[in-house]
Amino acid sequence: MNPHEQFKEKVAGNVAALGRDADVQALSRIWSRETNRHGYTYNFSWLGRPVIQYPQDMLAMQELIWSIQPDLIIETGIAHGGSLIFSASMLELNAACGGAPNAEVLGIDIDIRLHNRTAIEAHPLSRRISMIQGSSIDPEIVAQVRARTAGKKSVLIFLDSNHTHEHVLAELEAYATLTSPGSYCVVFDTLIEDMPAEMFADRPWGPGNNPKTAVWQYLKSHPEFEIDKSIEHKLLITVAPDGYLKRIRT
Repeated sequence: MNPHEQFKEKVAGNVAALGRDADVQALSRIWSRETNRHGYTYNFSWLGRPVIQYPQDMLAMQELIWSIQPDLIIETGIAHGGSLIFSASMLELNAACGGAPNAEVLGIDIDIRLHNRTAIEAHPLSRRISMIQGSSIDPEIVAQVRARTAGKKSVLIFLDSNHTHEHVLAELEAYATLTSPGSYCVVFDTLIEDMPAEMFADRPWGPGNNPKTAVWQYLKSHPEFEIDKSIEHKLLITVAPDGYLKRIRT
């Protein structure tokens, strides 16, 4: 075994041990609960645009984008556009390293506010970004997105819009099948299931009605996907426990 393989084996052992450590897992959930009371996920930006995401998940997304080398990333939920800029920057780096030269990211949001659209379109990486305004589960919008996958060799999906069970399940039914074998459909904010109901008093979602419950239901009838627990085990801090879905077969 060469040194590179030895290092990878050691890391895999570390990750497996973290997954078995109930105290560390519990501590990570407590940390998430208490920091989210202070709006922790709103604190960061990527290349000038707010990105409402844990830095730990962003690192996991970078690893996926590098390993999968997608020529299309589909994202539901745009907000300020930081995630679109992040994905575009990763695709730019992939291209600089010999990856797909024309890889792009497609964002869908029911309300792309003018100031956000203007900032995204003015960004130096905007040439890799397209946006569609409308509900991500509207059949006409779904048809537009599906049309954009024609001719694409590798597709990666990020779902991060309305977090109700019904909406996320509809998104999974609409988009997960577009995921290329070996690629991922990542469902964000599954953490809601593990947080106190009081934290979502002003929201239509909460424990029992959220992305994680939608994932669990979707997987009952879609054996082509499995939860990649190794990602959440190595991150410990993640908004997507049970949300990194890997397509293992066609």
